[in-house]
Amino acid sequence: MHINMLTKEKVISSLNDLPEKFSIDELIDKLMLLQKIETGLEQSKKGEVFSTEDAKGMLKQWSK
Repeated sequence: MHINMLTKEKVISSLNDLPEKFSIDELIDKLMLLQKIETGLEQSKKGEVFSTEDAKGMLKQWSK
């Protein structure tokens, strides 16, 4: 499994969006969100996506 790497630029930009004082939990949440977004964008570029109909079908299965 390949893990997408974050760039310093994106991490620094993300840090600049945080308030002057923040908890370590907020920092970790922010970095995890950034990583998930990067992973999703990379998956989208590779065509590793689900159609709306596929997603609706999965949602129906999960809600049973």
